[in-house]
Amino acid sequence: QVQLVESGGGLVQPGGSLRLSCVASGTIFGINAMGWYRQAPGKQRELVAIIASGSSANYVDSVKGRFTISRDNAKNTVSLQMSSLKPEDTAVYYCYADKFSPTWNIYWGQGTQVTVSD
Repeated sequence: QVQLVESGGGLVQPGGSLRLSCVASGTIFGINAMGWYRQAPGKQRELVAIIASGSSANYVDSVKGRFTISRDNAKNTVSLQMSSLKPEDTAVYYCYADKFSPTWNIYWGQGTQVTVSD
């Protein structure tokens, strides 16, 4: 099992910045991708940014140029630096990890609220 714990959410004004962090623990050997999803009220959960082992990062179009994902395999962490935040970025952000052992397993954090408002 893999446990994911997020931190760093909160309230920020439009145009501001926030940094989300997620640390993985448990049976972390073999984790493939780590990333971030978000779910706004009344909407489906969507991929925000993701990094697979040995691959470059991928972003949803709406955050390209504003968000940056980074991963530290030595510390088992993944972070999301969010800049130029917009009200439409308001959502619960979930840390994500997947692992093949011996089938694909998906793991989620508990979620952290990000609210962009005046």
